[in-house]
Amino acid sequence: MDDEETELRNPFPSPPSHYTRYTSHNLKLLALLRERAGPDADLYALNQYEVLSDQTDVPDWPLAQLEKPRVDWILEEGHYTVFGDTWFIKEKIPSLAELGGHQLYPTDPNVDRRPALRSILRSLLVTYSKLLDALLLPPPTASSQIEAEWKRHLEWINILAQNIMAAANDLRPVQARANLELMMRHQLEVRREETKAQLADLRLASQGAASHSKPVVSGIGSSFGQPMPSMQATNPSMDDVLAWAEEVA
Repeated sequence: MDDEETELRNPFPSPPSHYTRYTSHNLKLLALLRERAGPDADLYALNQYEVLSDQTDVPDWPLAQLEKPRVDWILEEGHYTVFGDTWFIKEKIPSLAELGGHQLYPTDPNVDRRPALRSILRSLLVTYSKLLDALLLPPPTASSQIEAEWKRHLEWINILAQNIMAAANDLRPVQARANLELMMRHQLEVRREETKAQLADLRLASQGAASHSKPVVSGIGSSFGQPMPSMQATNPSMDDVLAWAEEVA
């Protein structure tokens, strides 16, 4: 069993040892057992030797192990196990208590955790000071049955450090959201600056085009023998041009 657990936790684990049981003969026996027992029967509670007494090569292990995983059970439990690791159906950061640790801060994210985290930090500093004092004590004798004091302090420091790291991991979504908001604001400011620069270039181009069009309009007015009074303005409007055209006509 220990060898299987070690193999499952390898980066590239081998197939489970029971994969050799999925033979065509065993799958046919499983289908026959399910057909004779009924769709709602518990195959683990049946005596498969009695139900399949007319069949040959009935294995000595339960044929129910060959059934597919129950999806409804996975949905009910909310997680499943693959290669020795537990995966949750709904992506979330498991709490320290769910991972089997000793959680010292509130589980509810709506509760302010700062007082508990301050207490954990103060306890960590005090325990570290006690650990240094315990290391200066003389070592226990070989016949002593009392556990060394520094071991107890070290275990407590480990628990406190786990709580601090778990509380920091709970803030990862908040940190990611804040970083995304900051990045979007920066992109918005950059686009605003680019838009302002493009608008300034367009204004300069329009002013240059307007200045080049003045001699053409004044030339047209002089050719008709009727000067355009509104051309004295810097930028004549379209209404001025139309009124001048009516007068010339």
